[in-house]
Amino acid sequence: MANDTRARILETTGLLLRRRGYHGTSLNDILSASGAPRGSLYFHFPGGKDQLVVEVTRASVAEVTERLGAELAAESDPAVAVHHIYQSVARMLEDNEFSLGCPVAPVVLDAPNDVPDLEEICRSAFEQWIGLLRQAFARAGVVERRARALALLVESSLEGLMVIARATRDRSSINVVADEVAALIEQAVLAGKATRQAENTAV
Repeated sequence: MANDTRARILETTGLLLRRRGYHGTSLNDILSASGAPRGSLYFHFPGGKDQLVVEVTRASVAEVTERLGAELAAESDPAVAVHHIYQSVARMLEDNEFSLGCPVAPVVLDAPNDVPDLEEICRSAFEQWIGLLRQAFARAGVVERRARALALLVESSLEGLMVIARATRDRSSINVVADEVAALIEQAVLAGKATRQAENTAV
């Protein structure tokens, strides 16, 4: 029962954070939505709201990182993998009726600078996600500088598209950008291979 209460508090906190951000989520909101008694909250989370938010955000980042890594590993063609990622994001938004987007973005936008652990988790999250994309592009033959730029493009467009899709309650913008970005990645892979072939021929 204790574990069930702890899990319920964490789940509730995660949902509220994604909807309202750090400053928009109070302990009273968490208690009311989870149905947990105040004593249980402090029993499981003696650090209060900050401990809760740190744990929830860390777990959310780990989940997204795992899914992203799996999507990229499942396809040898990064253009196909990235297209699948955009579609996965679109389905996620549809499934939650466009009420929830990136688990990190609301926290970053609220800028809770007085919680250093939270700042570090958010910074590390984007480094990990961009790094996974860059590595996938480089493995496919994209030159390093272009791989980094494309990784930034993919991550930044996904973050922006989640906001647009939630505002419009429509996934069509994600579909359009997915096609364009996949085409860019395909071109970059071909260009990288041509460059390496030319280098090998010259040698």
